[in-house]
Amino acid sequence: MTNSKAFVFPGQGSQFPGMCRDLYDAYPEAREMCQAANELLGFSLTDVMFEGTADDLKQTKVTQPAVFLHSVVAQRMMTIERPNMVAGHSLGEFSALVACGALRFEDALLLVSARAQAMQEACEANPGTMAAVLGLEDDKISELCKTVTDGIVVAANFNCPGQVVISGEIEAIEQACVLLKDAGARRALRLPVGGAFHSPLMQPAAEALKEAILKTNFNRPFCPIYQNVSAKAETEPEVIRENLLKQLTSPVRWTQSVQQMIADGANEFYEFGPGDVLKGLIRKIDATVTVG
Repeated sequence: MTNSKAFVFPGQGSQFPGMCRDLYDAYPEAREMCQAANELLGFSLTDVMFEGTADDLKQTKVTQPAVFLHSVVAQRMMTIERPNMVAGHSLGEFSALVACGALRFEDALLLVSARAQAMQEACEANPGTMAAVLGLEDDKISELCKTVTDGIVVAANFNCPGQVVISGEIEAIEQACVLLKDAGARRALRLPVGGAFHSPLMQPAAEALKEAILKTNFNRPFCPIYQNVSAKAETEPEVIRENLLKQLTSPVRWTQSVQQMIADGANEFYEFGPGDVLKGLIRKIDATVTVG
């Protein structure tokens, strides 16, 4: 059987103090990329990444560019062969778009920075939260969310079988957690996040980001990207752009994306970025594939 390599990239939450420092110290090209990022953003992102505390790294304007930068640098420095397909979890989709040649590094970094700012403003305008739900079927969770009467709540992240994150207004999340536990969920626990990501509450952020995305040049990737919104192989620049516009208010179909990648031949998965959360999710989705 021919080896088919899939490169995957993590999202927000995978950051840690000192991230990317080893790559910066080891590779001249990594230093060049980090310095270019500092100049583009107008502040020293690497100072916060290398010397900042966990709380410093939680600043929205820092978190998303930091995870993106670490991920792209790690892939550029470590890869020997090009991937046959790529995917990224939420924010990680921007790293994946660089890895497959659909976006220039500089353009993607500026989009990530604009995305972070837009999401922060949306969180302040529309307070919300998220909760992890364990041990219940995806369809059951989606159905129960529709029955909530205390506001907006939706299934936001389909991470792996038996692990879904819901997102919405605070009272609606609390009501949903009770309903989901009553329906047999092993756990339904609020997460320490400051917003209802991948829900309709992010519509102001999607509108704010739309102009920047429409002005950015998208190239035809050299391999397919499996996007969060569609969970399918995409290669058309305009389709990729459209899916990226929808991403902030739509669920992350990670389980479905990985399953489709495997169905399309992926048998080796490599995660690039801080942490290794995606490796664990992929093993839970299909224990037969190689994860590196």
